[in-house]
Amino acid sequence: MDTRVVSIGSQDFENLITHNDFYIDKTHFIKEWWESRDSVTLITRPRRFGKTLLMSMVEKFFSLAYKEQSSLFEGLRIFEDDNYRKLQGTYPVIFLSFASVKETNFEDFYEKIQNLLSELFRKHKYLLNSEKLGEEEKELFTSFLTRKARKADITESLRTISDYLYRFHGKKPIILLDEYDTPMQEAYLSGYWEEMTVFIRGLFNSAFKTNPYLERALLTGITRVSKESIFSDLNNLVVVTATTKKYEDSFGFTEQEVFHALDNRGLGDQKEAVKQWYDGFTFGSLRDVYNPWSIINFLDQKEIRLYWANTSSNGLVSRLLQSADNDVKENMESLLHGRSITTTLDEQIVFNQLGKKKGAVWSLMLASGYLKTESADLTDGIYTLSLTNREVLYMLRGTIMDWFQESDHYNRFLKALLSGDTEAMNGYLNRVLVQIMSNFDGGAHPSSAEPERFYHGLVLGLIAELGKKYYIRSNRESGFGRYDVMMEPMSAEDTAFILEFKVWNPGREKTLEESADAGLKQIREKQYEQELLDRGFHPEKIRSYAFAFEGKKVLIKEG
Repeated sequence: MDTRVVSIGSQDFENLITHNDFYIDKTHFIKEWWESRDSVTLITRPRRFGKTLLMSMVEKFFSLAYKEQSSLFEGLRIFEDDNYRKLQGTYPVIFLSFASVKETNFEDFYEKIQNLLSELFRKHKYLLNSEKLGEEEKELFTSFLTRKARKADITESLRTISDYLYRFHGKKPIILLDEYDTPMQEAYLSGYWEEMTVFIRGLFNSAFKTNPYLERALLTGITRVSKESIFSDLNNLVVVTATTKKYEDSFGFTEQEVFHALDNRGLGDQKEAVKQWYDGFTFGSLRDVYNPWSIINFLDQKEIRLYWANTSSNGLVSRLLQSADNDVKENMESLLHGRSITTTLDEQIVFNQLGKKKGAVWSLMLASGYLKTESADLTDGIYTLSLTNREVLYMLRGTIMDWFQESDHYNRFLKALLSGDTEAMNGYLNRVLVQIMSNFDGGAHPSSAEPERFYHGLVLGLIAELGKKYYIRSNRESGFGRYDVMMEPMSAEDTAFILEFKVWNPGREKTLEESADAGLKQIREKQYEQELLDRGFHPEKIRSYAFAFEGKKVLIKEG
């Protein structure tokens, strides 16, 4: 039985290893990357996929500062090769992260960069004692420490410290830049994209293109930002995206790794559920990659839940979906119904064309991990895509209302539901349907099951936030049938709810009201409340709603 502590959110390799916390060995990446001999490598992976931890691992492996701590790698795959035992701790390393650069204007962005560079130069403050630096160079070094460096010097900062490290150690440094694209997303959302890219382009060109003191560089991020935006004429850049075979098993967990961890913790009987919820990511030719953030949380909590939903903002995806045309929103409906879509896209993100370029939202959702490739013709840029897994499906259902409605109205709907105000519920949901159904054709075929699934997902998205106070179950057996949704309160003093959805069928009912009545009748006859009664709920603490839908209209009745 594996008794190692599962450390949630730990991104420091040294801390994990020294505390003997749960860790899946990814050190083989070091050998694969080093033997590629690529000068500058950019790897894109979704959020919470181990990018920062891997960069921390690379830093600790190569950095001269860790030469005496080779024990960190004892027993790991990289030390199976004696050549890499000798390589460990032999290079100066520059490690910089843009993960916290999320400012809403250029002035604050520039100040944040100054602060990060000040911390970077302070880490190598021993260079000030070097006789190999002249007085003017030491003054320049001090200007970075005191945040008084000129803008032109800041643009050259990574090249400057590379020069100083090379002269002091006699070896060219390795540059590691984590979450390189975070400032770009924030700049695009906040309206200072042009100013930011002019600055970043200068910084990156001096660091990665014209830097004679650079050994190698490794960058990570979520998106592949276009070369024209920030990597102008950088011919030595190797880009690794979700469809690239390089390093395909270095981020995320493989099925073998996950199943081994489940078996070692006595959770082997959960393999199928874990696969349905957290598998589905595809990198290169590797089809079964699991979300590491969700797996680590599951190993800790031992409960199938949404773990990935609240780990970062979806602001950019939300903006693109809100402003998208009907084709995009119809494709989004297909995805939410579990179908795949075929579209033309470019994995390269051109931020200042995001709102104009066809397929841009799918490029962003693929890079973010919301979509996976069923197949891809990279020559023509034609991709067949589907939602990655069940966790992503429920996450998107849970946030879809944020794309179409302001939060104050949304909160009023929840209050109306909990208080039994069906008039307010009807008013709210009818207004929302008018907006959404102008783009989503949920009622084209009322005799099929698909429209009901769409409305079902819509309401699940509405009530998702109540998951903090309610156990929300969907399509479960109770009594003599399957209810659509049951909300069981975590507090026995609160009211429980049963929700039934009906799509009006003119062959069965004359009016929408008859459809709602049929829903209430089904709740009673199928005794859906039996599960709650068995749990000790008083009948007066159980409230039933029937939702009857017809295209852009809904009628909600309480029974």
